Amino acid sequence: MKISAFTFIRNGSIFGFPFRESICSVLPIVDEFVVNVGVSDDDTLERIKQIGDPKIRIIESHWNDKMRVGGYVYGQQKMIAQFNCTGDWAFYLEGDEIVHENELDKIVDACRRNLHDERVEVLAFDYIHFYGNANSYLDSPGWYRQAARIIRTSVRSYAPDGLFWHVLTDRSKVSRYPRAANTGATIYHYGWVRSEEEMNRKLENVEKYWNKNHRRLDYSEIDQKIIREFTGSHPEIIREWLPKEKGIFIANPDHKLTPREKKHRLMLHVERWFGMELSKKHFIPLKS
Repeated sequence: MKISAFTFIRNGSIFGFPFRESICSVLPIVDEFVVNVGVSDDDTLERIKQIGDPKIRIIESHWNDKMRVGGYVYGQQKMIAQFNCTGDWAFYLEGDEIVHENELDKIVDACRRNLHDERVEVLAFDYIHFYGNANSYLDSPGWYRQAARIIRTSVRSYAPDGLFWHVLTDRSKVSRYPRAANTGATIYHYGWVRSEEEMNRKLENVEKYWNKNHRRLDYSEIDQKIIREFTGSHPEIIREWLPKEKGIFIANPDHKLTPREKKHRLMLHVERWFGMELSKKHFIPLKS
C-alpha cells in the first residue's frame, strides 16, 4: 500500500499559515507529499524547500486571477496537486491543518483496513476548529465537525471550490458526494488562531475568488456560547507556533447575534434534545 499526501499553497508566509508544520505532521506515514506552490510574493517556496525531505515533490504553478467565480481557482489548484499523486490513497491537508503524532498509526490502519473495500471512496476525519487562541475551539453545527481528507486515487473526482470532493458516476455526467468510512482520527484546524491582521490579509485575498468584497473581521464578534475550552494536548509540531495567551477566548459581551448565529443556536438545542449531529457533511457515511 502506498499513501500520497498533497496540498496547494500560495503566499503562505504573508497569510500566516503554519504550512511547514502541516506538511511535516504527516511525513512519517506517507510515501510522497506533492506540494503545488503558486507563484508567491513571499518566501513560501524557499521555506518548503528548506524542509529537505526527499518525499516532498514540488510543483510550481501560476494562478488564473481572472477566475473569480465560486472559488473555482482553488479547486483547480487542489486537483493539480491531487492528479500528481501516485499512491493508492491521496491525503489532502490544507496549510493550517495538523495531524497529531499520536494518531498517525490510526490513519495508516484505516487506509490498510479499507484498501480492498471498493465501497469506500474517501476516509473522513473529526475536526477541531481552534478559535482566537490555542485554548479555545468552536462547537456549532455551523462549523463542520467532520470532513473527508483521504481519497482513493482510482476514483474519478473533482473539487468544485477546493473544500470538498465530488465523484463522477459511471455515466460521467452526474456527480455526487463520495462514500466515506471514518478514520477515528482528528484534524486540528488552526486557521482561526493566527493574528487578526494575518487573517484579514488572507480573507481579502480569498474572497476575490468568490467575487466578494472583504469586510474586516473582528474575532470578538462571535457567539460566546459556541466557544469551548480545549483541555487536550496539541500536536507537538505546532506548539512553538501557537500564541501563548492563557484562558478561554472571550467574545464581545455586547455582540449582537446574526440571523445565522440564531439559527445555529437553535440547531445546538435540537442536537442536545434529540442526540443528533446537524453539521454539514460533504460525504455519504457508510454503515460499518
